[in-house]
Amino acid sequence: MSLLAIDDIHVNYGAISAVRGVSLTVDQGEVVGLIGVNGAGKSTTMLSIVGVVKPQRGTIVYSGQSLIGQSPETILRLGIAPVMEGRRIFPSLTVEENLRLGAATKKDKQQVEQDIDRWTTFFPILRERFGKPAGNLSGGQQQMLAVARALMSRPTMLLMDEPSLGLSPKLVGDVFALIRELRDMGMTILLVEQNVRMTLDIVNRVYLLNTGRVEFAGTPDELRARGDVERAYLHGGGLAQKSASPA
Repeated sequence: MSLLAIDDIHVNYGAISAVRGVSLTVDQGEVVGLIGVNGAGKSTTMLSIVGVVKPQRGTIVYSGQSLIGQSPETILRLGIAPVMEGRRIFPSLTVEENLRLGAATKKDKQQVEQDIDRWTTFFPILRERFGKPAGNLSGGQQQMLAVARALMSRPTMLLMDEPSLGLSPKLVGDVFALIRELRDMGMTILLVEQNVRMTLDIVNRVYLLNTGRVEFAGTPDELRARGDVERAYLHGGGLAQKSASPA
């Protein structure tokens, strides 16, 4: 049984249909990519998983439990940690305070201290800037903090929404190296990304969304072999702008 199973979800914003029957699965230990042009329905799908948006139809089941109607806090406690677009750290708080907020659902203080030590060792810049305001970090460093903060909840799955957005090419490479490290540690990840070519290099499987529907599902090699998809979507490493429907 898949760790995460989404079946035929539909999400409308008023009269606008943002997601139209999306189905996907993520197995334990997989990195699964969710790609598509702006407005394809990727972020709405992610927001549905974490309980911010409630689908009008369909099911979302995680580790055998329905997520429909659950609060974001409950979903976090079930083991799903989001790293949402724009990093969304608290810039006026220190690196330490941001990390402790990530562990807000944990009651074992010793475990929290162990996790802080683990992730500041994994991300040495966070140890170096531990007592400094998070807003002083560079964009790439803030992305590391956002990931570390999510990991403080000891999740069984990370949802990563556009982690390389707005970063320089070097920092984009650093972010993908980080995702590769997390994958090699056995972390389960659902990844939304505009950088398709780099995404295909690290995921096990990929779903291509277009106008709220799944247009393709398969392995990276299967996607690369689809000449029609290559021409329509994969120009220049990102995605050609083919759709203008809601995100």
